[in-house]
Amino acid sequence: MNKLDSKNTAENADLYWRANVRLMLSLLSVWFLVSFVCGILLVDFLDQFHIFGFRLGFWFAHQGSILFFILLIFIYVWGMNRIDKQFDVYEDNTDDE
Repeated sequence: MNKLDSKNTAENADLYWRANVRLMLSLLSVWFLVSFVCGILLVDFLDQFHIFGFRLGFWFAHQGSILFFILLIFIYVWGMNRIDKQFDVYEDNTDDE
């Protein structure tokens, strides 16, 4: 491997890591907004609305933040698979036999 390939590989690794961090920070921001802002800071305002018979602030604090967290896990997996394919580091599950 020559210096040019080494530099390109290091640059790709840096770009891959930046894409990963950007995805994580985006999803953590959504989780913060749903769990902390909606579940704690805006709970009194949201309690004037109802979802499935429960006050919305109560729902966010007790159920919504957990459901959003699970949804964000699936979004993270989907996003990382896209990033892995973009940078050609994905695992191919097909057998060559």
